[in-house]
Amino acid sequence: MKPPIKPFALCLENAGNEASLIMGKVYRIVPDARAAKDDLVRIIDESGEDYLFDRTQFAFVDFPQAVRKKLLALQRAS
Repeated sequence: MKPPIKPFALCLENAGNEASLIMGKVYRIVPDARAAKDDLVRIIDESGEDYLFDRTQFAFVDFPQAVRKKLLALQRAS
């Protein structure tokens, strides 16, 4: 499986990961081609650390540059 080309992932399912992921929240993706081969995606979760999750838990999204900058600034501030 190819790694996602979009820089963000919208959480659609968090079963088993309720403390790490909030459904409906947008998370930043950390590119990881090796994980993608196993249908996994590396996400910066609620702990602020990157972890592997099943890619079926997310919809991959992108935003205009101004929105991307704001999202990244918000994630760094939290």
